[in-house]
Amino acid sequence: MIESDSVDRAEPGAFAVSEDGRRWVFTGALTFEDAARVLEDSRELPLPTGGHVDFSGLHAADSAALAVLFALRRRASAERRRLVFDGLPPGVAALARVYGIEELVFPQHAAH
Repeated sequence: MIESDSVDRAEPGAFAVSEDGRRWVFTGALTFEDAARVLEDSRELPLPTGGHVDFSGLHAADSAALAVLFALRRRASAERRRLVFDGLPPGVAALARVYGIEELVFPQHAAH
């Protein structure tokens, strides 16, 4: 598990919609313990109109976070919307590289 602090168990995570609806902001943990609930809860939210999901408040993550990112991408594609994941901790990007799926998680980096 990737943790940004020394807390044994970070608070369960959740998305919140910014006041203007242009972005989602995630705060807390996104792990096997949280992923199904986080994903289910996200289905109740309209996708951000600006296409940005801010993960700078992500405090703990494991490979289940990648599954949530994929599910969000699939939803955006089905709704013909664009999503960009901002502020993901380096550990999440490292997991994506290890699994060979970095271009799927970060398509904006694929041309680099």
